[in-house]
Amino acid sequence: MISSVQKMTRILNCFTKNEPALGNLQIAEKLQMNPSTVHHIVRTLCQEGILIQDSQKKYRLGWKLLEWSNHVMYQQDINTDALPLCEGLVRRFNTTVHIGMFDSGEVRFVLRAASKDSVPVPTFIGDTLPAYCSSTGKVLLAFNPSLIKPTIAKGLLQRADNTITCVEKLKEEMNTIRSNGYAISNNENEMGLYGIAAPIKSYTGQTIAALNMVGPVGYMMGQNTQSMIYHVVKTAEAISKELGFISVY
Repeated sequence: MISSVQKMTRILNCFTKNEPALGNLQIAEKLQMNPSTVHHIVRTLCQEGILIQDSQKKYRLGWKLLEWSNHVMYQQDINTDALPLCEGLVRRFNTTVHIGMFDSGEVRFVLRAASKDSVPVPTFIGDTLPAYCSSTGKVLLAFNPSLIKPTIAKGLLQRADNTITCVEKLKEEMNTIRSNGYAISNNENEMGLYGIAAPIKSYTGQTIAALNMVGPVGYMMGQNTQSMIYHVVKTAEAISKELGFISVY
């Protein structure tokens, strides 16, 4: 058993920033292991979501690793670094702010801050929402494409008037989010609510969480919308910096 764990660890360590995708024979040659042994281990890792196989039949690190990194981030007490920044956003716009992380095709809220005077938003820490129809979830999907497949597998059900239920439209939305650097949810998860979300990155540059600000459609789509988008993005960047991310720009 210990030998198998060591072999799995060595295989996972083969994947680097410079070599994110590897074939079975490449892994075997790197580690001087029997290709058949590598095949059996890699197949098991794929079944568990730890590795995924792309269209070129090569393997990449999978969505399960992102879930584990999310748990590590939460255990590091995200409240200490992020809560003051989120509260600043709440004070500026009198809204509700969350931080969410990917969890098996859904988004789980790990932080919530709300103004006493804002319109109540029925969310709590630990709540989950489908990733495909929330601004937080769409950010996580857009910047982590390996998460899209397990999300789609759970189904794209209609939850509100503007819910995206078409796979191709969802993929188009992902392209738009990556281009803009933020996501919008307008009557997609719950009628009457409008959300803006931006990515939170770890020191490696991986998007491991998303910050979102949510409120009534009428208020969020008013004259301050562009200012809200700007400050959500900037706050997410500030949280990323606290987590060790250094932008190259």
